[in-house]
Amino acid sequence: MKRRTLLQATVATVAVMLSMPALADSMADAKAVVEKYASKVSAWDGPTSGPKGAAAKNIVILAGDMKNGGILGVVNGVQEAAGALGWTVKALDGAGSIGGRTAAFGQAMALKPDGIIINGFDAVEQKPAMEAAKAAGIPMVSWHAASAVGPVPEVGVFANVTTDAMEVSKSAADWAFADAGGKPGVIIFTDSTYAIAIAKADRMKKEIEDLGGTVLEYVDTPIAETSQRMPQLTTSLLQKYGAKWTHSLAINDLYYDFMGPSLASAGIAGDGKPVNVAAGDGSESAYQRIRAKQFQAVTVAEPLNLQGWQLVDELNRAFAGAPWSGYVSPLHVVTSQNVEFDGGPKNSFDPDNGYRDQYKKIWGK
Repeated sequence: MKRRTLLQATVATVAVMLSMPALADSMADAKAVVEKYASKVSAWDGPTSGPKGAAAKNIVILAGDMKNGGILGVVNGVQEAAGALGWTVKALDGAGSIGGRTAAFGQAMALKPDGIIINGFDAVEQKPAMEAAKAAGIPMVSWHAASAVGPVPEVGVFANVTTDAMEVSKSAADWAFADAGGKPGVIIFTDSTYAIAIAKADRMKKEIEDLGGTVLEYVDTPIAETSQRMPQLTTSLLQKYGAKWTHSLAINDLYYDFMGPSLASAGIAGDGKPVNVAAGDGSESAYQRIRAKQFQAVTVAEPLNLQGWQLVDELNRAFAGAPWSGYVSPLHVVTSQNVEFDGGPKNSFDPDNGYRDQYKKIWGK
């Protein structure tokens, strides 16, 4: 019996020793990804040429849900950029429901705009309306209407603007893995209403498991209903997993807007576990939580205002019959250590790379 026990202990020790280099490699890889995206964004890597700005255009923004900080940030960027061109902008709120977005699309068509911006919902959801807009010859660009960057010709989208969603997801998962010392117990929050949300969540799950971490649960809950669902859901998950739940990974900051009170009621400190990490979009409330170390440690932010300018530039290219720019906007891993640069004091990722002047130069403004 003693001999068998000694043999078992030896085998276990050898297994641990063999796993150590693999863990070290995984940690090094994860930390390298985080460091890459946590640095300052000071160089312009977008377009430097394109058509001059078209005059006197009327455009409509169809916003999936204006309560979503990412969507709202893009709306603000579009309005700022359109103002530089002298365009008129009308923003319509889909209010977080398919019915609301359908009604908003109908209203948009009645306005007979020169162009339409789809902001924050899957293009295929409104395929009949988009086919009508395409048939009417109305150029459309989008933000997060598909999982890939660039044209979505099957629904008439000239260019879909987003960061690389898979890199956003990978960097969020890598941060959680490194923060947990290579042993995270993760719960992932997503919303199957959106193809991009499922793609992001699947990528986070794969990254955590490939690195050697554990995904405790994959939670599919509607982002539009987070205010009602997240408080009780958080309490239930704490009861189910306890200390095994070390990190949360969500496809959007909005999930964390409503977790704090439940975590606090359970006696968990603002910088305690579970550590909350969001793979998008860098909302104002997320920046505030990160700065205050209150129930969110990281957001992988998108340059929402810059993306608003890019949407206007892509629409201008569509008006001119030019090809889309090919630009993929940068992402940014925001932590308490770097929250104060690249727009941080304004609670947003607003790169200090001169993008406004770059676009104005292209447009001749």
